[in-house]
Amino acid sequence: MESYVERQPQRGLARVVRTVWVLRTGETPYVQRNLPTGGVEIHLPVGGSPQLVGPLTGPEIEVVPPRTTIVGVRFRPGTPPPLPTTLDDLVDQRVDLADLWGAEVDGLVDRTAGSGTPERALEVLEGHLLGRLRQAAGPDPLVGAAVDALMPWYRVGITSLAADLALSSSQLRRRCLHAVGVGPKVLQRTLRFQGFLALAQAGAVATGRRGRDGTAGLAIDTGYADQAHLSRECLRLTGLTPRLLLGGSIDRCACGHEHAASYRPFLATRRRAAPGG
Repeated sequence: MESYVERQPQRGLARVVRTVWVLRTGETPYVQRNLPTGGVEIHLPVGGSPQLVGPLTGPEIEVVPPRTTIVGVRFRPGTPPPLPTTLDDLVDQRVDLADLWGAEVDGLVDRTAGSGTPERALEVLEGHLLGRLRQAAGPDPLVGAAVDALMPWYRVGITSLAADLALSSSQLRRRCLHAVGVGPKVLQRTLRFQGFLALAQAGAVATGRRGRDGTAGLAIDTGYADQAHLSRECLRLTGLTPRLLLGGSIDRCACGHEHAASYRPFLATRRRAAPGG
């Protein structure tokens, strides 16, 4: 039987990683719908070849073979692992990690394959990332500030954001393309949808306009004009309507997975937002 478990990353990775996870498939293939998150992911099948999933602008459908265990790392927007290229070259691509990191990947594959358990394999992957990050330059701080400002709990225009960061709009766009893979407007739309999913998964009660509850209320809370606006964006980003994506319920997605570890740090930025912000 298929299972998926996420948890928070090791403390040393918390500033760059949103969540880590283990996926195990049963006796039949499992169809996974990977959605845009604003960040990149590393998928490492235990005993197989790891891949980097570049920034997504739409759904990526992946068929995972039976009896497969994959350990994964989901990075925060603007904080990818050290790479020999900028992220705008990797948009909507799935690349063998060996093509980016070279021969060191062979040792990583061997250590995870011999780790004994999926949980230990994930720890090995995290440890490898920690070592690489210690030797690399840190993420672009201005892009980090832009990501924080573009969270759905804030209302900010791209031009005013660039001015606040002492950048021109074209400079902000170029830096976002390099560090995130997409421009600030596309990132803002992606983060807004992730905010909606976070509220839905957390079972949040809508605080929108009077008479607007359920999905419509959460849409307003996240910054959409109305439910129709949310539905259009959901279809563009996931290929499904909100009802199909969430299985007709706003407190658990249709995949049946528990995503609290992924959404808890995302929702933390909402608590820090000023009231009515």
